[in-house]
Amino acid sequence: MAIEREIKLALPRDQVEAALRLFEARAGVPGRAVRLENIYFDTPSLTLARAKSALRLRRAPEGWLQTFKTVGVAQSGLHERHEWEMPVAGEALEIERLLQECDEAGVSTALTQAAAALIPLFRTDFTRTLWVLEVDGAQVEAAIDQGEITADVNGTLRRAPICEIELELKGGDEAALRTLAKTLTQALPGLAPDDISKAQRGYKLREG
Repeated sequence: MAIEREIKLALPRDQVEAALRLFEARAGVPGRAVRLENIYFDTPSLTLARAKSALRLRRAPEGWLQTFKTVGVAQSGLHERHEWEMPVAGEALEIERLLQECDEAGVSTALTQAAAALIPLFRTDFTRTLWVLEVDGAQVEAAIDQGEITADVNGTLRRAPICEIELELKGGDEAALRTLAKTLTQALPGLAPDDISKAQRGYKLREG
């Protein structure tokens, strides 16, 4: 289990190039682009959503990963939540392994209730451009995500764009996230804090 701490900023499309240049100048190197394909699961009655949790299967360059995130808080773009992530053999959840790890932390009630009835609900597929930055002695992973959310609802494919910056704390003081976010918003006035996660946006898209 890990506690994920990140700031999410909505990025206007017309400021993407400026954001890319800003991060490249600060890091001194071009960003590393990776393709991430994600399937989110829940029950037809949305057991996990009601518990403010999310279950994701991700295809990353290094292979498939399954991730479970529990109740978190989001304020002024800062998201904080518990996260369990582990590699899996292929494009299928290994739910028993996940349940075992969550049981050890005593937070698996919603996942246990949902396990037998999980179905894929929506996707978030995007290209993530990454840098690792040093900010006041802390290590921050900065990312620009560009792609889309899709949900098949009764044979109709609904779509919503993804264009955002994520700043995730990898080590050090959480204050570094706010420092970097303030620097970015001063340089890119169109940036805005975003308290809505990709998973929450997927649920909203599916609900219409």
